[in-house]
Amino acid sequence: MVKKAVKKDDFGLDVEQMAQAGLHFGHKTSKVHPKMEPYLYGVRKSVHIIDLEQTKEKFKEALIFIRDLVSEGKTLLVIGTKIQARKLVKDFSQKFNFPYASERWLGGTFTNFEVIKKRIDFFKSLEEQKKKGELVKYTKKERLKISRQLDGFEKKFGGIKNLEKLPDAIFVLDMEKDALAIKEAKEKQITVVGVSDTNADPTVADFPIPANDDAVNSIKYILDKVAQVVEEAKKKAKSKAKKEESDKQQATGDKKSV
Repeated sequence: MVKKAVKKDDFGLDVEQMAQAGLHFGHKTSKVHPKMEPYLYGVRKSVHIIDLEQTKEKFKEALIFIRDLVSEGKTLLVIGTKIQARKLVKDFSQKFNFPYASERWLGGTFTNFEVIKKRIDFFKSLEEQKKKGELVKYTKKERLKISRQLDGFEKKFGGIKNLEKLPDAIFVLDMEKDALAIKEAKEKQITVVGVSDTNADPTVADFPIPANDDAVNSIKYILDKVAQVVEEAKKKAKSKAKKEESDKQQATGDKKSV
């Protein structure tokens, strides 16, 4: 049996596996965005079918970008506020300590970042007071109010509370639902990687991935592939940092011995 050759930077992307995960199913033909037409294969029961060969190539480009971004220690913010994507996005982001938005996109997060940052700092200060037991000085009614406030802040800012500056790129799981996030990113010249279903305009993303953004299996397949690339990039970055530290220590030792 002849083994199938795997191209460099192919990332194990396989059209059959993508089809099994349902990446090729688009929306009804009545909902198609004209700029998605180059990525379409055909129609099945009034539903557009995405050309997975093209998905593979565009996904590869996105993965290369994400790999390089992470290996350089830059920030990727993950956005997926659709109900079926929320837990997947949260789990993925927390695994790699990425900032994320999984509940809803808070308008002004990028375009009014300084104001948002002040609210986040206030949220973190309340969290710190609670952790240290400093809220006991308040009445029971006041503590209940603060507790509710903290719950609200967690829902709004929980995924971005460690974001100290604007991210270098965003990864959007549904370009239509989170169009506002993309608009803000473009205004701030933040690179956009986005899953583009047949109802979305792929040209608004710097790295579009033509694929089904509704099915859980499709979203999971995409995130799993990104996770593999991120793990690889983080290992390389860690190895590089260790080598640089070792070289630095070696250079210091050589200097002292002179």
